[in-house]
Amino acid sequence: MLRVENLDVWFGFPPDRVDAVKSASFTVATGETFGLVGESGSGKSTILRAIAGLIPSWSGSIEVAGKAVTGSHRDRAFYKTAQMVFQDPYASLHPRHSVDAVLSETLRLQGMGDIDRRITKLLEDVGLGRGFRFRYPHQLSGGQRQRVAIARALAAEPRLLLLDEPTSALDVSVQAEILNLLSDLRQEHGLTYVMVSHDLSVVGHMCDRLAVMQHGRILEVMDVDALRRGEGQQDYTRHLIASSLGYQRA
Repeated sequence: MLRVENLDVWFGFPPDRVDAVKSASFTVATGETFGLVGESGSGKSTILRAIAGLIPSWSGSIEVAGKAVTGSHRDRAFYKTAQMVFQDPYASLHPRHSVDAVLSETLRLQGMGDIDRRITKLLEDVGLGRGFRFRYPHQLSGGQRQRVAIARALAAEPRLLLLDEPTSALDVSVQAEILNLLSDLRQEHGLTYVMVSHDLSVVGHMCDRLAVMQHGRILEVMDVDALRRGEGQQDYTRHLIASSLGYQRA
């Protein structure tokens, strides 16, 4: 579903250029959930944004469903295949647009018909009743807003979802609900996920494989079973796993 080879992503121009991602390569099989993990600033979210066409300055090869993408332009066919869910549902929804307006606009942009029925179905799919249809973001909780953001991503009927820390801005009590929703949607719709997270417990619960990143580079790609056993090939990976377990008495 996704192939990334020798991806470089940078910001700015010499002498102030910052190389955010360096020679990153990985593949994601159809139906798989693939994680990108690492400390803040390691380049995880930058990779997703380059795939989604939100960053123009990159080189290398990106293929989605066998089709190469170039530059920062993405056509309608791309967005029918891949969609992104952002970290902060407070920022990703327009404050003056109702849920109905958000979903209607997305459906029209994708050339969809039968919009009324589709909106009802989308809200049901993400666990919101039709009573939420004409509410505004300020009338929703953080978890409800993220459900709307997921519904917006599903409106195009994509096969690949790029998930950028989809639960990190939410209360702990709500995080599990959203993760369970994403698991259910993956099965129901046959979706493929690429998930960025700094939380290894989330990755261990959701993902099949993961790439560990540091300073813009992918250090290793590993199975989630190795993560659960704490068996990284690289010292940094083992340190990351140990850190995620919290304080341990010497």
